[in-house]
Amino acid sequence: MKKSSPVLTLSNISKTFGPVEALKNIELEVYGEEILAIIGENGAGKSTLMKILSGAYQPDAGGSMCLDGKDYFPANPAEGRDAGISMIYQELNLALHLSIEENILLGIEKARMGWIRSQREKVKEILAWLRHTDLLPETEVGELSIGQQQLVEIARALISDARIVIMDEPTSSLSDEDSKSLFKVIRQLRDEGMAVIYISHFLEEVADIADRYVVLRDGDLVATGEVAESSLEEMIEHMVGRTVDELYPRRPHVVGEQILEVKNLTVDSGPEEVTFALHRGEILGIAGLVGAGRSETIRAIFGLEEVHEGTVRLSDNPQLNASWMTPPRALASKLDYLSEDRKEEGLALNLSIATNVTLSHLRKYSRMGILRLKEEASTATAFVNRLRLKYNDINQNVSNLSGGNQQKASIARLLHHDSDIFFLDEPTRGIDVGSKAEIYAIIHQLAAQGKSIIMVSSYLPELFGVCDTLAVMHRGSISPVKPVEAWEEKAVMLFATSGRTEVETNMN
Repeated sequence: MKKSSPVLTLSNISKTFGPVEALKNIELEVYGEEILAIIGENGAGKSTLMKILSGAYQPDAGGSMCLDGKDYFPANPAEGRDAGISMIYQELNLALHLSIEENILLGIEKARMGWIRSQREKVKEILAWLRHTDLLPETEVGELSIGQQQLVEIARALISDARIVIMDEPTSSLSDEDSKSLFKVIRQLRDEGMAVIYISHFLEEVADIADRYVVLRDGDLVATGEVAESSLEEMIEHMVGRTVDELYPRRPHVVGEQILEVKNLTVDSGPEEVTFALHRGEILGIAGLVGAGRSETIRAIFGLEEVHEGTVRLSDNPQLNASWMTPPRALASKLDYLSEDRKEEGLALNLSIATNVTLSHLRKYSRMGILRLKEEASTATAFVNRLRLKYNDINQNVSNLSGGNQQKASIARLLHHDSDIFFLDEPTRGIDVGSKAEIYAIIHQLAAQGKSIIMVSSYLPELFGVCDTLAVMHRGSISPVKPVEAWEEKAVMLFATSGRTEVETNMN
């Protein structure tokens, strides 16, 4: 139930960056005791709007913001936090070498005679309010899981007496269990009278957690509504500006002869042996819980993870010992890999978009040790435009792109390298729903060209919607590969959580 008057009011808020209009005359009200979802495609203006609310950006002249009926124009995030607005970013902003207590109090410590006064009891009260007395204030944050680290961020907001908590893609790196725990905390915040602004590309999450939603598209606020009265299809149509009849577009392709065989692969992180085969033109999905060994398996095949034993056989190469494989040898063997961690592994953030797209195949543009930069830029432009990546200049640093557009740049590099086998680890993480459909279409285009794809994903609907075949991993072991039509979601979750099939369960 919304209060009679809003906690926060925005009127005529605009923001331009040179010729780019990131926000256009935004009108918005935020109420206490409400979870408000902000949704939209990558580059729609969501992050810019949230940075204005938190004080990281200042809006253009002519607009106004009111917090509790008073003018609100923070000059920086510290002023925003002091006023009661706290921002929790997708990339957690914690000092991993410091304790929980030190992180929660960072920047707001109280000192006397040059000595920092302990506020441990207050920290304990906040953790108890969050129903996490298991978290000890003296524990080093680097020892916590991602879900627990997120709770530390929330505790930091609460200790600053936040009235409005902004969460940007808070579940992007969380397991299902951690996500459910986070949702309980978010509802608890709302029930205690706070406003929660929730940004997510996962519309199923929005339907589950939010009370109300607003949609941004190309800097405009184009729709608002009550979640209980709206369908996912309506939200998607508002986001992309067109009807999305098929989120998982399929393109006819033929699954041919075997192209890759993995046999008795044992990765350092798990004791089980992994055996499976991949065929030309096949889209093989690998499901499983976080930590089941999905990422480790494809990383080992690509030469990024140490292995104890096992073989990798390519159809046009002799049998290889898996420990022989390195990323350069994998690339030379027409294998390519998309990391789930684009910031640490997938991109060179301090280099340009053009360089990132061509980095694994630079020889194509080199003559006598000199790069043909115009040709490189022209080719890179064609690939990023194919993915509808939003950018100002092909030579701008990739770090200046939104998270979703950074992911598209990573995928553009794979397309440019033109390998035969692609390992895609969470390829749509941080991608909006319209762009997801485009990525799925690209995957099917690759399969139609005879390329083979192994796709790791924590999102079952996309595995069922995109893949030809599916296998499930549990603690380093892998199920038999079966056509996706032969699986049911219940059977996938049974194997993922227990390592057992329905037949084995019935026998017990």
